[in-house]
Amino acid sequence: MSVKVSENLHQLIHSLSKPEKRYFKLYSSRHIIGEQNNYVKLFDAIDKQKVYDEAVLLKQFKKEIFIRQFSIAKSRLYDAILRSLDAYNSDSSIDSQLKNMLHYAEILFKKTLYEQCSRILISAKKLATKYEKHIALLDIYRWEKELIEKDNYSGKSEDDIKQILEQDKLVINKIKIHKEFWNIKSRFFQLLNKEGKARSQHEIEKFKRIIDTTLLKIPESELTTATKYLSNHIYSAYYFGIGDYKSSYRFLHQNVLLIESTTFIFKEEPNIYFSVLTNIIYVASQLKKYPEVLFYLAKLRAIPHTLETNKNEDLEVKLFSSAYSLELTLYAQTGEFEKALKLIPKIEEGIDKYAGKINKVRRSYFYFNIAVVCFGAEKYTQALRWTNKLLNDTEIDESKDIHCFTQLLNLIIHIELKHHDLIPYAFKSTHRYLNSRQRVYKFENLFLDFISKIMKTKNREEQQKHYKRLRDEMKKLQNDTFEKTAFEYFDFISWAESRLQIQSFQAIVEEKAKH
Repeated sequence: MSVKVSENLHQLIHSLSKPEKRYFKLYSSRHIIGEQNNYVKLFDAIDKQKVYDEAVLLKQFKKEIFIRQFSIAKSRLYDAILRSLDAYNSDSSIDSQLKNMLHYAEILFKKTLYEQCSRILISAKKLATKYEKHIALLDIYRWEKELIEKDNYSGKSEDDIKQILEQDKLVINKIKIHKEFWNIKSRFFQLLNKEGKARSQHEIEKFKRIIDTTLLKIPESELTTATKYLSNHIYSAYYFGIGDYKSSYRFLHQNVLLIESTTFIFKEEPNIYFSVLTNIIYVASQLKKYPEVLFYLAKLRAIPHTLETNKNEDLEVKLFSSAYSLELTLYAQTGEFEKALKLIPKIEEGIDKYAGKINKVRRSYFYFNIAVVCFGAEKYTQALRWTNKLLNDTEIDESKDIHCFTQLLNLIIHIELKHHDLIPYAFKSTHRYLNSRQRVYKFENLFLDFISKIMKTKNREEQQKHYKRLRDEMKKLQNDTFEKTAFEYFDFISWAESRLQIQSFQAIVEEKAKH
């Protein structure tokens, strides 16, 4: 067994919940005759290892017979765990129940217990129809055809046969439409994740080419619930990508209503509801719909109860990272920096707890938003520590916008700290970085031009002129479809105004949030 597979065994064992571990031992006692003790011994030993160490295991079990073929023992243990998980979760989802029912129908058919087979298929069809499990329906129809054929079509008219064909066509068409929608969604998100939001007409045209198709004009009556969700999802992402947040919010809201009116369909996929809520919270915050932000944030945290879903580690990680990230963003936008500061210890604890399980994009936003919060609370040294943490993290993609705006925030922090000797170096580094990017826009050029002038100007009156020009030019860019993205990361305008008015950044942000 390769080192990779050995690590997989370690990961699999450590992914098990306490009930799953108990069930494995019960399962092995019933189904693994003779070798059960060996499996449990090896299972327990690996379970105790925080980091997989085969040398320790070899030493620990040197007197055991199974150690002579240790690779085979590990492979069998891995397979045994998967079999026990299959048994443990045999009725844990609608898909699992349907799979079992179809297996029972096959067994009964082969035993020529046709009436019993038919009853199982009737129950399976009701279940699959209710939960819109169309792929399972095709398998159910196949066994129904087997029942018809074994009686040589006795009692079936030509119209009955035609109806069966139409039934197949209808389900196949729904599956086809859903797969086409999924393909559009995936192509669009691949582009959005790779290149970010559109910042030119050319990039908008790229987005349009993906979704501008007759497929999205299919009558709603031909869409399943899952496909309706995908349709709303595609449009909400499209409008988000081109900066039309009002339209994006509308489609996100439609998906919230869709999911909440059909929770029985989505309850097994809490990540879908989770994703919709996190997106609508972010878009609502950009539209300054703060009551809605709090309303949906409460819904986000109540997902396990709403969907009657047990918390698992994956959901815990997502709830932690998204809820805290969104709450940080809300407080930063409303100027409630002291409230946000109180979240930082919990966030640091969570980042450590879920190390390696929080994706690098989410981690980068944590670092950036914490830096913004510290900046707003005038804890500039701490803010600098967090921007440096992001900029020095080699796993965070330097091509992303978050990296760009962290560079600019870093320059602002140096200005606030009066690091006159460091600003030129930070400026050169940022200038080199921006030149290396394929996407440099008016805002970045405007900001760098401002910094270069500030570095050369010691006269306060002249500096104020530069701040005023920066503020006025940024206000123009704020209404530019392709430039306003910059102001979603940090309130650069309020910072310039704070320097002009000799007023705290926090006071200006708070005042703006009221209007």
